[in-house]
Amino acid sequence: MLTDRINRGLRLVPPWLLYIVGAAWAAWLFYLGATGGLGVEPIEALEHEYGEIALQLVILGLVVTPLRQIAGINAFKFRRAIGVVAFFYVLAHFLVWALLDVQSLSRVWADIVDRPYITIGMAGFALLIPLAVTSNNLSVRRMGAAAWRKLHKLVYPAALLGAVHYVWLAKGFQLEPMIYLAVVLGLLALRLPVIRTRLAS
Repeated sequence: MLTDRINRGLRLVPPWLLYIVGAAWAAWLFYLGATGGLGVEPIEALEHEYGEIALQLVILGLVVTPLRQIAGINAFKFRRAIGVVAFFYVLAHFLVWALLDVQSLSRVWADIVDRPYITIGMAGFALLIPLAVTSNNLSVRRMGAAAWRKLHKLVYPAALLGAVHYVWLAKGFQLEPMIYLAVVLGLLALRLPVIRTRLAS
């Protein structure tokens, strides 16, 4: 069966490979931005690239559970790596904005307070910080598995805030941000008890 072949293939891929690929791609994008490969507005382009990849990775992390429930594809061993790399890209997105775009601590704070789409984005970023800090086996042991899982459900509102941030950031109506928002809403809906029960039956 195709599912069995996919699962056998996934077992051959080590999770640490995601860290290497994620870091290498981030470095490559930064190199392109520094050498004119991202167009006439390299800072804005780099900021956008990092932010969009971060949202894609957060969505990918949300896909892992329904992928196993619906299609029988088991990618759970990659979920932690996906989450950590996603946070890395969120952090890179923030740093490019704060250090290269805004270039002023007072203006950074003013934008967070005065611009709702930035406020929402920062709220999503803040929710991801404790998840990144506790994405290790030591934290699981110290917190206990139940408390750890409960804490990591913060990824749900963080994903929603990230998608809304992208929609709000876009100038005028753009289809791509709306698709991301729809996908996030759909993946969150799959976690509702009534839908989870139907999937399990």
